Amino acid sequence: MDLKRLPAVFYRSESGAEPVRDWLRSLEKQDRFRIGTDIKTVEFGWPIGMPTCRPLGHGLYEVRTNLGNRIARVLFCIGDGRMILLHGFMKKSQKTPKADLTLARIRKRGWEAAA
Repeated sequence: MDLKRLPAVFYRSESGAEPVRDWLRSLEKQDRFRIGTDIKTVEFGWPIGMPTCRPLGHGLYEVRTNLGNRIARVLFCIGDGRMILLHGFMKKSQKTPKADLTLARIRKRGWEAAA
């Protein structure tokens, strides 16, 4: 029996690439584990707020993971009762970079068009 309220799935591009999965694989095991734990917290606890998850507007949300001296973010949207992991990155400033938000929005539109 699956108790996940919002199961996570990786966004897949037309070419079959899964950018968030690839990004996670590029990280150290400990970082992957901590980010995965926060994603799992959202899957089982949805709807969930700060400090783990925050809405960004226009149907986008972020999973927030503090990795000590670094901050990881996974941007996602919700569709078909699932959490679609659109984009992952390490944050370098307080504000989420516009390029990262734009990329997540483009992937969200692509996913919605394909759904």
